[in-house]
Amino acid sequence: MPVLWLSDIDKNDIPIVGGKAANLGELLRAEIPVPDGFVVDARTFRDFIERTGIKDKIYGLLRDLNAEDTEKLDKVSKEIRKIIENTKIPEDIEKEIREAYRKLCEQEGEMVYVAVRSSATAEDLPSASFAGQQETYLNVRGEDEVVDKVRKCWSSLFTPRAIYYRIQQGFKHEDVSIAVVVQKMVNSEKSGVMFTSHPVTGEKLCVIEAVFGLGEAIVSGMVTPDTYVYDRIKKKLVEVKIGEKKYMITRQNGKTVKVELDEKKAKEQVLNDKEIEELVTLGEIIEDHYGKPQDIEWAIEKGKVYIVQSRPVTTIRGEREEGKELKAGEILVRGLGASPGIGIGRVKIVLKPEDMYKVEEGDVLVTVMTTPDMVPAMKKAAAIVTDEGGLTCHAAIVSRELGVPAVVGTKNATKVLKDGMLVTVDGDKGIIYAGAVEEVKKEEVEVVKTVATAPVITATEVKVNLSIPEAAEKVAHLADGVGLFRIEHMVLSLEKHPMKYIRDGEVDKYVEELYKGMKKVVEAFYPKPVWIRTLDAPTDEFRAMEGGENEPIEPNPMLGFRGIRRDLVEEEHFRAEMRAIKRLVDEGFTNIGIMLPLVISPEEVRRAKQIAIEEGIPLDKVEFGVMVETPAAALIIEDIIKEGIDFISLGTNDLTQYTLAVDRNNENVAHLYDETHPAVMKLIERTIKICKKHGVKTSICGQAGSYPHVVEKLVEMGIDSVSANPDALQLIREVIARVEKKLILEKIRSLKD
Repeated sequence: MPVLWLSDIDKNDIPIVGGKAANLGELLRAEIPVPDGFVVDARTFRDFIERTGIKDKIYGLLRDLNAEDTEKLDKVSKEIRKIIENTKIPEDIEKEIREAYRKLCEQEGEMVYVAVRSSATAEDLPSASFAGQQETYLNVRGEDEVVDKVRKCWSSLFTPRAIYYRIQQGFKHEDVSIAVVVQKMVNSEKSGVMFTSHPVTGEKLCVIEAVFGLGEAIVSGMVTPDTYVYDRIKKKLVEVKIGEKKYMITRQNGKTVKVELDEKKAKEQVLNDKEIEELVTLGEIIEDHYGKPQDIEWAIEKGKVYIVQSRPVTTIRGEREEGKELKAGEILVRGLGASPGIGIGRVKIVLKPEDMYKVEEGDVLVTVMTTPDMVPAMKKAAAIVTDEGGLTCHAAIVSRELGVPAVVGTKNATKVLKDGMLVTVDGDKGIIYAGAVEEVKKEEVEVVKTVATAPVITATEVKVNLSIPEAAEKVAHLADGVGLFRIEHMVLSLEKHPMKYIRDGEVDKYVEELYKGMKKVVEAFYPKPVWIRTLDAPTDEFRAMEGGENEPIEPNPMLGFRGIRRDLVEEEHFRAEMRAIKRLVDEGFTNIGIMLPLVISPEEVRRAKQIAIEEGIPLDKVEFGVMVETPAAALIIEDIIKEGIDFISLGTNDLTQYTLAVDRNNENVAHLYDETHPAVMKLIERTIKICKKHGVKTSICGQAGSYPHVVEKLVEMGIDSVSANPDALQLIREVIARVEKKLILEKIRSLKD
């Protein structure tokens, strides 16, 4: 029987139907929405080449082939494919294929369009992925076309990329056969690819890329898709990047065509929240079924989600290696870091197939988008750079599997970079630098000598409060990030008042000082988050600086001209802060948060974000948040959230003194200062509850974050992170671990009851 129906097969049938078909059968059995279809099994291909007498010719041409000789490889591939495509299929085999297609049409009540896809018998295995090596034919209709495309799929077992990959992976050509899946075609309005877990680190981050029309536009790298990152632990969408989708592939008059989109449609978000959540749910079911992270192709037609393929992710390598950074260099191009690592080499621009032969060992391959035929050249490259594509395009997937650093979606690399130019490619940050940029190895720092125990892992993050940039490296290995970076301490150590720099026409010099200090912290902690609080010093602290003579004299500076209220009056200063942060973002740092102090109204947040945008801060790459240190902010937190914030941090020092009307620096009332006062704790609890409801991250950075008895209450409330002083980090982590274990135990006991 040459033909098997998808509903009749499972993983036990891989030897005869291939990994792709077996996976589809498995999904159907698990009641996943998979379009129906059938498989021309792998035994049929072997029968075909033996009965027609072409077997010896094929394998004779492959004997002793040097896969690194790309010209010879290409020549042999073309000759074998011509032999197969010019050989007539035996009558009994052809008859059964035709009958199966007719039956599929009868089930649907019309002559259906089908996708004809190869399914190699060593394909989509847990240890190897043959994805993209064989051909796929879309919108095939009619018996004659189906028979012809089945034969073309057979011949695609011998594409240059497929031959090369088998040799590199140690597969014997004779041991790999090919089945062909003929499946009802989903004429998708939206489609894409989904990694159920992060394809490099394996974190529980579901990465979805989406385009309008058929998904071939993603894999081919024709467009830069939308990217959605969903945190499966926190159950929320944590990142959205809208790609510029200039084209879509769709069916028109029975043909697969490329359609140009107008500017508005090209920049429109593809998926809504409901569709994202439905995809994540299906992805989790499929990952649970296989017990491994999955690379899934999906499509949406008339509002219904279909899964059209699933295979294991084979590129997970674990967390990014710590301790390596690049020295500052001239940035030539930026894109999306798609495969981690650093690659240095001479640029080779590849704009047409024959150009790939000029790529030599250690070169940097630069192209609009890689194709499967470029794999031999990609293998030689020190790094790969493309104009188009996203995290799931061909260049990204293959680069990760080969272990080659890659940056995709640069838009203009083939125009900016020139043949022979020496460049450094940072596949983590998505940056291409001029010349050979040296790698800086961070020196090991002395661990704070506290309790000599193994590191304690907690679900609640333990961050650190920092004031002095030079201290960052000493504590970076102990904390999960910086919950409060107070830049005022850095500013107050400068030679003159920040506004004097501006009035003297030296704003660039001031920005440089801010940038240097900020970079020490952001770089030391990368990729851990660093929340930079904008300037928040009271007027009396500025008065002693050169140029501070005109600072207003205030009866109570803590209630005066400070925080965001000052920055929105002295707007030039706030813009300087934003310019310093933008320089860091331009260098590829993606771990930055901007935190506004002393907020009392939504309008302050709205205006601050507007200025940040005007200064070029990309809010899709930088988190934006506020300090909740006034009762006003705590009581109108929902209105502030509506302005679009990513996080809040509870500043308990000010929140306590403002709530209790107690000046914390006044010894006459110091005994009344109490962070655990019921009024303060109710404001904190209310804020955390509302923020959790709206998916806003919560943290604490006030002195109370260093007190174990307060931390216990915060963890019970569900706070996301606690930011403590450096000397309290180890103690606070242990307190958190103890409280978390207690909560888990109580939950288990309640379930037993």
